[in-house]
This record gives sequence, C-alpha cells and structure tokens, in this order.
Amino acid sequence: MKRKENIKYYDTFAGWYENERHKRYHSFLDTSEVALAQPFCENQSVLEVGAGTGLVMKRLEEFSREVTGIDISLGMVRKAHERNLDVAQASATALPFPDKTFDCVVSFKVLAHIEAIRETLAECARVTRPGGHMVLEFYNKHSIRSLVKALKPAHNVASDTTDDQVYTRFDSLEDIRSYLPADCRVKEVAGIRCLAPTYHFYNAPYLGAVTERIERAVQRTPLGRIGGFLVVVIERT
Repeated sequence: MKRKENIKYYDTFAGWYENERHKRYHSFLDTSEVALAQPFCENQSVLEVGAGTGLVMKRLEEFSREVTGIDISLGMVRKAHERNLDVAQASATALPFPDKTFDCVVSFKVLAHIEAIRETLAECARVTRPGGHMVLEFYNKHSIRSLVKALKPAHNVASDTTDDQVYTRFDSLEDIRSYLPADCRVKEVAGIRCLAPTYHFYNAPYLGAVTERIERAVQRTPLGRIGGFLVVVIERT
C-alpha cells in the first residue's frame, strides 16, 4: 500500500478529526495527557508541537502562562485559529523559534508519525530553555496496543486513508533514549492505555467508566511501562 505524505493526510483529516473526539476514549487520552503535562507547564511558556485543531492546547491555556503551537497541516491550523489559538503552520523538524524560547515543549499523538525523529527531538530541545522540560508522547513497542496493531487488518483513519498508508513507528524506552540529544535526560515515564486491548472498552456503557478508573490507577506504576502511549518527561540540562 502506497504511503501518504503527512501534510496531505492531515489536511484531509482536519475536516473530520473532531467527529469522534466527544467519545470517552478520546476524552480519556486528552485528559490523561494534559494531567501528565500540567506540573511542567504550570505558569510556564509552552510550545505544543503538532497542535492539530487545538483541543489539547485549549486545555493547556487554562494553567500555562502562554501557549504557542505549530502544525504541519494548514487545515489543522485553520481549525485552531477558530479557537483563537496562537498556532502557526510549520514543520517539527524546523521550528520557527529562536534557541531557548520555551520553558516546556509538549507533543501528543504526533511523534510516532514523524520519520525524522532525531531531527525533531533536536529541534524540541533547541527551543527549550536549560532546566526546562519536554513532555513527549510515543507509541510503545512493548504494549498490547502494538500487538493488536501488528495483528489486525488495515482500517480507515480518514475518509480515503487506511492506517497502513500513514507512517507509524512504535518505540521502546531504550529507543527513545537513543533519539535524544546529549543535553537531555529522561526524568519521568508514564503510560496511557496500559491494559485495555481495544478502545471499545472505554466507549462501552458502564464498562467504560470501570476501564477508565483502572487505567488511571496504573499510569504511573510499573504497569505504565506497557502503556500503548508512553509519555516521557525529558529535562534539558
């Protein structure tokens, strides 16, 4: 199956990206990500890399001093502007900011789809002030989600795109460490969606609430290391 260019895919995706966002599973992901980022963004200058339509960025604004975003897709940027968010069209591999601009850089649901991951992390580190943090989410190689992804048939992720047409990388924590610049160190690791084999568990009546409670309880425990989404807090030294 021919792979699609990220910018073309996300421009198409922008039109219906939010169609499913009201469901419990997506709300659980967004809420978990924001909660893990909050201690490092509180009253800080924050950059979100891959801001999309601004759903997470809008939440970050509630406690950050200021929040800026970038996204490769003009379609996504236009949607974020409808929320009056400060988002520019730019590539994660060439951030349009001076060195040491932000106290914290965050990125969710994005880095797994960027092939030039070392260049991207170098850029994230470059614009982070020494002593600042990066809160970055990766797809976990050692997870139930990764196993399901490998075994299941392709499915639609946009109106004219299946998931096997979109570049996606699953990483171990060791892989993530190997991507980091020398002046960065892993400070904390948490997992999201650690035990549920499918997102349908979250959206099911009654079962969804139970699944969510269990998942929140294990995010920062050793079981978090098998989360489908690894949220890694990285300190710029």
